[in-house]
Amino acid sequence: MDLNTSTNAKKWYPVYTNSRAEKKALEALLSKGFEAYLPLHRQLKKWSDRKKWVEEPFLKSYIFVNIAEHEQADILMTKGISRFLYFSGKPASMPDRQITDLQLLMASPYELEITEANLQSGEKVIIKAGPLKGMTGEVVSNRSQKQLILRLESIGRVIIVHVAASYIERF
Repeated sequence: MDLNTSTNAKKWYPVYTNSRAEKKALEALLSKGFEAYLPLHRQLKKWSDRKKWVEEPFLKSYIFVNIAEHEQADILMTKGISRFLYFSGKPASMPDRQITDLQLLMASPYELEITEANLQSGEKVIIKAGPLKGMTGEVVSNRSQKQLILRLESIGRVIIVHVAASYIERF
């Protein structure tokens, strides 16, 4: 019985994990013999009494698996895995080069930040971290991936403030 080569060819697929279960899902995938990648980055966590460097998933709730198409059901039966990411009705796959690039970025000494790249002028947002946490505003412009200019009207004045994009979210 010949299997179609398209079902035998391995591709990288992004899969969603259960919330905060990325590391356990990775262990489960590896123990089943699958090739999987979880991008981790070191982050300084601050508590009221101490600071500590911890390794956290860089892309929350995502793991990448390198599998043949016929192995998708086995992935979904793995503890901690929620579902595949779909595009045009089929599980989305990624070129090997994107995974290699991601691995190079994770190994680099550069500070990396993930932002919502598709914020548009006029969108309403809330600041979720930092000294301005809880303030709401409007995106005036998206100058770069790391900086947005917001118009904050909650104090009765229009103030233009530069806020790291990672500190805001839509509301």
